[in-house]
Amino acid sequence: MIKLIRYKNLLFIVLIQFLMSKAIINPILEMYHLVPLTPNWILLGIIAATVLIAAGGYVINDYFDIKIDRLNRSDKVIVGVEVSKKSAMLFYQILTGLGIVIGIAAAVYIKNFTLGLIFIVVPGMLWFYSSSYKRQLIIGNLIIALSAALVPLVPLVTEASLLSDYYGELIKETPIIPQMYKWVCGFALFAFWWTMIREIIKDIQDQKGDREMECHTIPIVWGNTAAKIILVAMIIIALAALYRLSYFVISFPIESQLTQHYFWFGIALPSLCLVIMLILAKTPHDYHNASTLTKFIMLVGVLYSLIFYFIIAQTYGFPLFNLFYIK
Repeated sequence: MIKLIRYKNLLFIVLIQFLMSKAIINPILEMYHLVPLTPNWILLGIIAATVLIAAGGYVINDYFDIKIDRLNRSDKVIVGVEVSKKSAMLFYQILTGLGIVIGIAAAVYIKNFTLGLIFIVVPGMLWFYSSSYKRQLIIGNLIIALSAALVPLVPLVTEASLLSDYYGELIKETPIIPQMYKWVCGFALFAFWWTMIREIIKDIQDQKGDREMECHTIPIVWGNTAAKIILVAMIIIALAALYRLSYFVISFPIESQLTQHYFWFGIALPSLCLVIMLILAKTPHDYHNASTLTKFIMLVGVLYSLIFYFIIAQTYGFPLFNLFYIK
């Protein structure tokens, strides 16, 4: 069962939401001498709900993809081999059901309709993605990318709701919540864009099984060359956007060359390597390696939150994770 839920991806989700809360949202509040209002048990609850729903999504995806997976990666087929289809469906229902219940309970506690809606809509999106939309041109990629973008937004919606409820109209007269949204939405956009890139790479890698099941992915409909051109263009756009944003970060609200160094060596250089890998790629194994490098770039992007926290703590003189001061 542990293989079925992609535990490494789930740990990445935990990391993202933890860092958004502790390394982005909380430091911004500390800049304005405010205390975060999200209780740790609520944070753990929304993380658990997100992880459970994501795990359910992986299970139902494997449930519907048995034939495709037998063609693309027969040695990694789990449903129908190690786990029966009936058990897989029951496992999906338990995981998703628990995730929805916990998520809605958290939404009711903080009295936020948007949060509850997220934990209702996303499971539906993942179901329809696995059963139908993943076989349609671009739509499937967009659904997965949108789901990835919502992951960092969940802690933000929670904290913003509690702040608005506690301070009322007063908080709206400050730049605190807009600033929180600018930063976290930046990470959400990063997750969306690079998830799209990775999904297209995976579509090229999985063409054999996708063709047999009459999927209409970008490489199947438009060809590998067009898919590669799209990928290279998306990577260039991502780098151009991040380059511009790196100057914005330096000028407001902090000043540090560390951001640009992180961009060049952590994001730009691996991205250029990815472009070369994609241009030279010919076999499914080549595209698998490109997909792995994409995940590394996404991890580095998320870990920038620690750089942000470090610079903010150093600039404003408060302890990092309430443990030690930065000089």
